Amino acid sequence: MSSPRLKFLGGAGTVTGSRHLLSLGGRKLLVDCGLFQGLKALRLKNWASFPVEPAKIDGVVLTHAHLDHSGYLPKLVREGFDGSIYCTRATADLCELLLMDSAKIQESDAEFANRHGFSKHHPALPLYGKRDALRALRLLEPRAFNRSHDLGHGATLRFRRAGHILGAATAEVRWGGRTVTFSGDLGRYGDPLMPDPEPVRATDYLVVESTYGDRAHPKVAPADALLDVIERTSRRGGTVVIPAFAVGRAQELLYLCWKLKQEGRLPLTPIYLDSPMAVNATELFQHHLDDHRLSAEVCAQAMSVATYVADVEQSKALSHNTMPKVIISASGMATGGRVLHHMKAFGGDPRNTLLFAGYQAAGTRGEALVNGAREVKIHGAWLPIRAEIENLQMLSAHADADEILRWLRGFERPPQQAFIVHGEGNAPEALKRRIEDELGWACVVPQEGEEHVLR
Repeated sequence: MSSPRLKFLGGAGTVTGSRHLLSLGGRKLLVDCGLFQGLKALRLKNWASFPVEPAKIDGVVLTHAHLDHSGYLPKLVREGFDGSIYCTRATADLCELLLMDSAKIQESDAEFANRHGFSKHHPALPLYGKRDALRALRLLEPRAFNRSHDLGHGATLRFRRAGHILGAATAEVRWGGRTVTFSGDLGRYGDPLMPDPEPVRATDYLVVESTYGDRAHPKVAPADALLDVIERTSRRGGTVVIPAFAVGRAQELLYLCWKLKQEGRLPLTPIYLDSPMAVNATELFQHHLDDHRLSAEVCAQAMSVATYVADVEQSKALSHNTMPKVIISASGMATGGRVLHHMKAFGGDPRNTLLFAGYQAAGTRGEALVNGAREVKIHGAWLPIRAEIENLQMLSAHADADEILRWLRGFERPPQQAFIVHGEGNAPEALKRRIEDELGWACVVPQEGEEHVLR
């Protein structure tokens, strides 16, 4: 009997475009189908031909809804994929928000390029559109946590909770006499909203993320750190603008603000949530109470701490409001969305603060600013930044190196091989050294396009 093969088509040497291909006897299963984001050289990969003919892929397993893991699905469908996409129920609901929004952005960007004539292509075309996203959504097949699911052709799947965001899972695939476990993105231990990553006791092969593989998060209470920034900015008469991921970070920030107000430590500062997607994602927390730590009552109260900004006119009015306040708005790395307008309005005044909340990938405005840039290009014009820049890394949804090792220690025996992915710079190699030194496991940091036989 032949052995399964594992090929890394994305998320190798970078924190984006996660795509891992399992194959056996002519059958193919893709684990995650992410969009490349960040640096232009990475974004251009989205336009290249997919390394495997999409029509010949039998199914896709989705660990969670973030676009770097799900955002290429509409393009895969557009190019001929029509198999099942397996995910958790909450991931399916979030994908409806994220993929439709991504398709809308793709179409809007193409239309804008054609209207202003700056594209090299005539006409400029979207990577995919809303019809493609709808077709992808119809292929989603939600599956429950902690049950074995038959994928056909002798393969089975088990999801376990990964923390990270609503619905996020680790994925265990048994196929061809081998077990391969994919960590997806691991969440934090003791996160105020998300459950701890569930342990996995055994696997033959492991694919593990390394976003924070070379560092530890600051050991500071997130609520205290957030309060310090808000108070400092308010004393200057300034506004705190928080570029936040619409799914995950926005909801944790609302919870922390609610907690501070409950304790009487943040009594007067108004909080605004200006992101249609974040508003919709926040509502999903009420529908998936089993997927997070909050009770129905606390969830309702915490998610109501902010004034929700419904339309563009209200958002514009918020940018012109000079009173001290907190604006939570997407996107988390300042790559697009309404937060760019708030950065234009508030970024030039030293009284204000631009507060980032988590990982900033290479090539993003967020990464440039937290690394000292004082000028960024927004909507075609260079904008000087005089506002204070802060990054509360303890608000990251990703496990740090110590937490990844804690999860790995839950295995009762070492895998035959651990593949370290979804990291950039020194992070994958640093995590490899720690796993080898502290656990004695065999590890490899694969390159994009690399294939391994799982014997």
